Order: sequence, then C-alpha cells, then structure tokens
Amino acid sequence: MIMPLIIASVVVLMCIFSSKVLYRFGVPSLLIFILLGMVFGSEGIVGIPFENYRIAEQVGSFGLILIIFYGGFCANWKIAKPVVGKAVAMSTLGVVVTAGLTGLFCTLVLNITLLEGLLIGSIVASTDAASVFSILRSQKLNLKGGLASLLEIESGSNDPFAYMLTITILSLMNISGEQSILQLLIFQIFFGLLIGFILAKASSWILKNITFEIEGLYPLFVMAIAVLAYSLSSWIGGNGYLSVYIASIIIGNSKIQNKKSLVKFLDGISWLMQIMLFFILGLLSFPSHLGSVLIPGSLISLFLIFVARPIAAFGILGFLKVPLKHKLFVSWVGIRGASSIVFAILAVTNKAVIQSDIFHIVFFIALFSVALQGTLIAPLAKKLDLVDNSSAVLKTFNDYQEESNTKLYELQITPESYWVDKTIMDANIPDEILVVMIKREQNVIHPKGATMIKNGDVLVLSGDNFDSVIS
Repeated sequence: MIMPLIIASVVVLMCIFSSKVLYRFGVPSLLIFILLGMVFGSEGIVGIPFENYRIAEQVGSFGLILIIFYGGFCANWKIAKPVVGKAVAMSTLGVVVTAGLTGLFCTLVLNITLLEGLLIGSIVASTDAASVFSILRSQKLNLKGGLASLLEIESGSNDPFAYMLTITILSLMNISGEQSILQLLIFQIFFGLLIGFILAKASSWILKNITFEIEGLYPLFVMAIAVLAYSLSSWIGGNGYLSVYIASIIIGNSKIQNKKSLVKFLDGISWLMQIMLFFILGLLSFPSHLGSVLIPGSLISLFLIFVARPIAAFGILGFLKVPLKHKLFVSWVGIRGASSIVFAILAVTNKAVIQSDIFHIVFFIALFSVALQGTLIAPLAKKLDLVDNSSAVLKTFNDYQEESNTKLYELQITPESYWVDKTIMDANIPDEILVVMIKREQNVIHPKGATMIKNGDVLVLSGDNFDSVIS
C-alpha cells in the first residue's frame, strides 16, 4: 500500500512541475500527463504493468464527469450568450459532419468496414475542453468576436454528442441489440436534458436558500450532483454526459452562495482528474504498438485537421455569416483529447467485433492533434489578428473578478431602499458589484448570500461603477 501511495504522489508532483515549465508555452496538459504515463508504463522506464481496460474505462468516465462539469460551471453565460447558437451548432451538427466525413475516409482509404470507420469518426469527433481551457488561460488569450466563449462552449458541450454517436454505432454493430436506434437516441436526448435540468434547478434552489453550517460541504454537494446527474440519467437510458453539462451550466450561472470558491475547488478537482485520467491512459498504451498505427493514425489526423474539421467549421459558420478569419481559427482549434480516448476504451470493452487497434489509433490521433494544433493556437491567433488586448479572457469564466480600477463605496440602507429586508442573494445586486462588508451598529458583518440586509446598515461595496446602485 505504501509504495503505490509514494508512486501516486511522485506522479502528481511531476505533473505539476512539468506543467509549470511548459504551461507558459501553451503546451496542453494532456500531452504532458500522457507522456509521463507512457514513461511509467509497462514499456517505459519505470515499467508498471497495466492492461486493464475495464478499470481504465471506469476511471476515465468518472474523470470525464468532473471535467465536463467544471467546463459548464465555469462558462459565463452572460458573456457567451451572443455566440451560443454558433457554439451549439458546432457541438452538434459539427460533430455529426466531422464524424461522418472521417468515417467515410477511414472506410475508403483504410479499407475497413463502414460501421467501424464511422465508429472511429464518432470517437474522434469531439474537441478537448481541458486543453482549450488550459491554453486560453495560460496564454491569457482573449479573442475578438466572442471566439473564446464560442470555443469554450463548443468544447465543453460536444462530448455528449460524440458519446451519443459512439454508442449508436456500437449498437448498430451489435446485431442482437434489444433497443431500436431511434428509441436509443430519443431516450439519450430527452432524459439527458430532463435529468440535468431538474437536478440543476433543485440544486440551485438549495444553494441559494439553504446555508450549510460547514463551508467545506458546498464543494461536496456540487460533486455529488455532478455524479448523480450522470448516473441517474444513464440508469434510465439518458445521456449522462449531457445531463452533467446541462446541470453544470445552469448551476454555474445561477446566483448561488460561494460561487467563486466553488469554481476554485472545481478547478483543482478538474486538474486532478486530468492528471489521473491522462496518466492512466498513457499507462495503458504500449509505445511499441504505435508503430503499427503510424500510417492510419497520421492519415486520419491530417484528414481531421485539414479536411473534416474545416468543412464542418466553414459550412456551419459560413451559413451563420462568420468572418473568414474566425472560421479559419475555429477550424484549427479542433484538438482531440481525453474524451476521444475514453470513448475508444468504451469501444474496446464493448462486445462489438472490431478489427482495428482502435485504442492505439485514437491514442495516436490525440497525441498528434495536441502536439501540432495545441502548440500553434496562440501563434495562429496572433497571425490572424484575432487577439483582443482590450479585455481579459478570464471574463469568459465565472470565477473572474476585475482587479483593476476597483473602488470602494459606502451605501446607507434606509426604509425606502430597494435592498432593505432582502438577502444579498435576492437583492439583485449587479454582478460587477461585490458586497465586501456590512456595518451594523457597532458590529462588522462579513456577508454571505443568505445575509439579510436591514434598515440602518451601511454596505461597503467594491466595483468600478456604482451608478446603478446610486440611482
């Protein structure tokens, strides 16, 4: 027991410090963690034997739940609203187009069956949210025209649709399937949306109206909701990942207590899940097998980058009147990552008969994509003059708090004040204004969402514009 704990601790520390060195250069965390896993794997320097796809699938699914939840919880809906339609079009129709084109390419060029080709296309159809978030934050890369929000929403929401396509193709490959494909799709979408929405609304109400005595219970609560959204939806035949994303984006954009601290906690958990997930996937791979998939993996990667993704991006965004430079950039930011590898493991553990070494093919595609596309995102954005230096990219995340030009203002609460006898949560205080302190008689109160504002209170506010409050 002691030695596994030592190894786990060393691995996490190595991931953290290697990320610190390469993070500033825009190298996605996925590449770092997977390569470390390969170093520790059975054919690596350390030589840890690991070939259990079942365990890897369970660990991967759990990690993906929390990564998807973090992505939705952090997405600032107010900032993203103008580009939501474009992002959803890319995460749904874009996934279908990418999967279909890639599947046909695999069938025609690699001489495999149509269903197996479509299976590979479905598995690699979604983009990696963790890498996109990491690059945007590390490079402080805010983009013009709402492109940052578009990419965040797309990469965070397309995993459920790629998963749905993957299990649909697997169902078609299993001739003895008891459930019709149409019924499968209806159940996936309907129950995925329903469970996510119900749990989100109930959770938002609880977080808004009920104060937990121990502040550390808030993160545990949202983690339990994330896992419950996935498991309950999957149990009744819905799309668990869709439920997780719907729940997370609704909860994250509701007025709840301790939101900023929850984002910080989820950020840490998401990084831990990335380290655990990507390291295990690297551990599961055999570098000697990569040689046999070098040609098919390279061909599929190049087709994805230069044909399938551009056709999807230009076709959809062109119809929506998006400028040429924006389409070029979106077509490039199609990084394949953790979800693709997890879905590949799902295919390997499925009872469907698959002829190709689908795990190592997808593993190679993810490495190729991250190494090439991931490292060139920032230079390409600058080359296309899409970098917006007038504002911070962190505004697209829910944990953003403007630090510059902030001022303090004292507001006296009178019987005529709109906020009197209301909690801070219910007072409709503008998002850009923070109540940092309440002076009540001789006492100083550190406010929470459930703190009641009373007549005679003096509220100490932080912000850069108090016109809405004064008026």
